[in-house]
Amino acid sequence: MSPFPSHYPGTVNLPFNNTCLAGRFTPQPPDAACAGEGYWLLIMAGELLLREDVTGLHLPQGAALPAGIIAAAPPLHVGLWDNLPCRIVSVSRESSLPPGWLQESFSAAVPRLSIEFASLAALAQQILRWEKKSRYCAICSRPLNRIPGGWGKCCPDCRDVSFPAIHPCVIVLIHRPGELLLARKSEFPAGRYGLVAGFLDFGEALEEAVVREVKEETGITVKNIRYIGSQAWPFPGQIMAGFTAEYAGGELCVDPHELEDARWFSLDALPELPPPRSIARFLLDLHLEQR
Repeated sequence: MSPFPSHYPGTVNLPFNNTCLAGRFTPQPPDAACAGEGYWLLIMAGELLLREDVTGLHLPQGAALPAGIIAAAPPLHVGLWDNLPCRIVSVSRESSLPPGWLQESFSAAVPRLSIEFASLAALAQQILRWEKKSRYCAICSRPLNRIPGGWGKCCPDCRDVSFPAIHPCVIVLIHRPGELLLARKSEFPAGRYGLVAGFLDFGEALEEAVVREVKEETGITVKNIRYIGSQAWPFPGQIMAGFTAEYAGGELCVDPHELEDARWFSLDALPELPPPRSIARFLLDLHLEQR
């Protein structure tokens, strides 16, 4: 049984959004670091390291890294968790886990992690990815300096400034009377279908991206596009803007470079749907509830 909720009151309450951490996590820039007792967000091979005992799963705590844990890069202060410093570390695969420790995936369809720990791990993974990709200036290749008070970086030579890249994507539920258009990619689990989605192009509004992506991937046109909400999607670093749209016309013509299949499904005979942790499932559940 997943500790994630089976229902969310709004998209802001979905996993990986900061609302999941409200009341326990206070984000801070890395230069706000302080020494002493704190919590550790330890990421090894894309998974979170945790202690397990009879009371459940816990973040490691202490003033220093536990014995056996080898840091692949210096720790990064990211804020306060339960009013104590919270530090991220990329952990070497050569590390030896202490007794009672385990690795847990924050991307599992049915995770063991709490929604809070999964959201913290997702945040840590995105920050570590940014740190790895922002070591050198993209203009002149010099090592970058951190800008005080934030996560941005600046080149000491050409003065070019870089900030963490969050990639905007659209995802859309397409409907017509009694039916939904669902699509699947080849990497989906067998039998599972989801929604049409894609990245924005230069100069596009979100609604324009919906129209283009649907046309490119399925050959149909849509109308009455309506924004519903968004979700931080750390796979690896997107923001998913969720929409609904009505079928306007055209025959299905699936782009095989993007999709394995797309078809109309009756509301009474839907296939396996995306897991509840995703905005795709939120859009589907919302539509079904409204009908």
